[in-house]
Amino acid sequence: MARVLVIDDEPDAVRLIAKVLSGRGHVVPTARDGASALTRVKQEPPDVILLDNDLPKIDGAEVCRRIKLDPATGRIPIVMMTSSYIDIYDVGAPGGPDAFIVRPFAREVLANVVDRILFRRSIVA
Repeated sequence: MARVLVIDDEPDAVRLIAKVLSGRGHVVPTARDGASALTRVKQEPPDVILLDNDLPKIDGAEVCRRIKLDPATGRIPIVMMTSSYIDIYDVGAPGGPDAFIVRPFAREVLANVVDRILFRRSIVA
């Protein structure tokens, strides 16, 4: 079981993601905007972050950059969820996400990406 923080402002998307991940035994806290997400990450660091690229207040790319460049949170894996173009060279770059998933995505794809990130993290830890 892992804590997977879902940062997304679309309630339907959050419900679907939470249902898929909680069904696999994960705890799924949520945040609806970039500012509250940064606070939540500091207060209760998750094992993985699923981050929407298009967020109110602070966009997903900036949230990702701030989390990754902060020594206290920089090792938390981030999966960027986007329906728009993301440069493949951003993945794994300093301040960039560890992986990305393109919307719309199948439930199995989401679950597999999270499982892969958690597995990779367990090997490194």
